[in-house]
Amino acid sequence: MERNPPDGTGPVHVPLGHIVASEKWRGSQLAQEMQGKVRLIFEEGLASADFYLSSKSCILYVTEADLVAGHGYRKRLARFRNSSHLQGIIIVEKTQMSEQYFPAVQKFTVLDLGMVLLPVASQSEASCLIIHLVQEQTREPSKNPFLRKKRSMLSELSLVQTVQQIPGVGKVKAPLLLQKFPSIQQLSNASVQELEEVVGPAAAQHIHTFFTQPKRQQPCS
Repeated sequence: MERNPPDGTGPVHVPLGHIVASEKWRGSQLAQEMQGKVRLIFEEGLASADFYLSSKSCILYVTEADLVAGHGYRKRLARFRNSSHLQGIIIVEKTQMSEQYFPAVQKFTVLDLGMVLLPVASQSEASCLIIHLVQEQTREPSKNPFLRKKRSMLSELSLVQTVQQIPGVGKVKAPLLLQKFPSIQQLSNASVQELEEVVGPAAAQHIHTFFTQPKRQQPCS
């Protein structure tokens, strides 16, 4: 097998239908759940990403413990975003213990970094998601136009979920906002008056405050 780059930010050789995983995941519940369904290749030195699905896409995994421990995970995500040309998908464990920290990581990942975030309730659920993504990767994009559309749908789903988390928005108003402001940049730059036309004065003020308040509300641990 070809030697992969030591910093984990460049292209990684991934045989078709395989996953190249960071050595730290060996023996984990997540790896055990995937065994027998896909072929796992464990490697040292994959500093930024946790799982590589292909030479073009990878997964960065944020555990419940990472969220509870503080903002340390942010440096890894930002380093990947700034140094890698790969398509990175962020999977975050949203559990009863970590739920209170989820809005912060969602805002940081989707709004600040512009990356796709997918929440999971457990490593078992994460394994099913990763296996599904690997199966999609094995299809040739030129022969399967749905694959490209599905990747776009992941990004759109992540965007909708993030907008729903804004105070005063929820599931009903989020689609209305995205019809009027189809990108985070447009939504964040909208005036209170423009927002009021879509969601009313109270929600408009909440949204405007959400985007204009200081990014770092808590000291880093």
